[in-house]
Amino acid sequence: MSTVPWAGKQGATRELVVKVPAGVDDDSRLKLRGEGEAGQRGGPPGDLYVVLHVATHPIFVRDGAHIVCDLPVTVVRASLGGKVDVPTLDGLVKMTVPAGAQTGRLFRLRGRGALSLRGHRKGDQIVRLVVETPENLNKQQKELLREFENISENGGRSMVAEFADKVREIFG
Repeated sequence: MSTVPWAGKQGATRELVVKVPAGVDDDSRLKLRGEGEAGQRGGPPGDLYVVLHVATHPIFVRDGAHIVCDLPVTVVRASLGGKVDVPTLDGLVKMTVPAGAQTGRLFRLRGRGALSLRGHRKGDQIVRLVVETPENLNKQQKELLREFENISENGGRSMVAEFADKVREIFG
């Protein structure tokens, strides 16, 4: 329920209680029969249309009945995998991040989205992984990362190595 201030041509104002159905989206219109201006020459009042504007959320973005959420994870968690807490409309849920997960990888939490306007089923929540690159490393952390890079370069193919090969093929 929501209260809507109403002012007609006559300058009179009043508040109306409006039941906003679950699942409405930005710019949805609600028609309130008989709540508009008085009709001409004593005719019945017209209809009042209320245009809804859905507020933005600091974590979630709406895509129809689906909810999208960017989930930051540490480079260690993305590399090794493991369980993480994911915020949903219904509270926190545990989700497993597989080892080697990359930024941009999408995960679907079925039935964790918004209620659809027409129907009574929920959309999904889409979780987009964002791997956080560490900043302001101390000397020991830098040394460990350099050692890790040296070990990694000798231990098989990587996306970086494959990309470098493609660049050499194109540009010589």
